Order: sequence, then C-alpha cells, then structure tokens
Amino acid sequence: DASASALAEVLPVSRQAIAKHLAVLQDVGLVEPVRVGREVRYRVLGSQLAETARRLDLIGAQWDRRLATIKQIAEALESE
Repeated sequence: DASASALAEVLPVSRQAIAKHLAVLQDVGLVEPVRVGREVRYRVLGSQLAETARRLDLIGAQWDRRLATIKQIAEALESE
C-alpha cells in the first residue's frame, strides 16, 4: 500500500500525475483506496492485475500472428 505522495518520492513522476494514474487504475478495478488517518493509500488488487496481464498476453499473441501474416504477404509481394 502506498499513497500518491509516497510513490512520487521514489518515481520520476509528479504527485499529480501519479494521482491521475491511480484514479484510472481505481476506475478499472486494479487498485483500491484505503484511508489511513488523513492519508489515502492505494492497494493493488493482485487477482485483477493477474487477469489483466493474462488478457494482455492474449492480445499480444494475436498481434504477433497478424504481424507474421503481414510479413508473409509483404515477402510474397517482393518476390513477384
């Protein structure tokens, strides 16, 4: 768990930019805010993150197949 301020201390990004990114991650269900006193910390939701990584792997594999097909077509056109 970490706050936007804590993350800004260790990342080369402004606190405002981190807060915006955290809001997007919260909107898509990858992090959840946890209030600790006056501070809001964000907790990564591991199961959701793992599912997102799996989906991105599938999308990457689909793109690899598409690019391989484009390459084959381009090479066939070159040899004509």
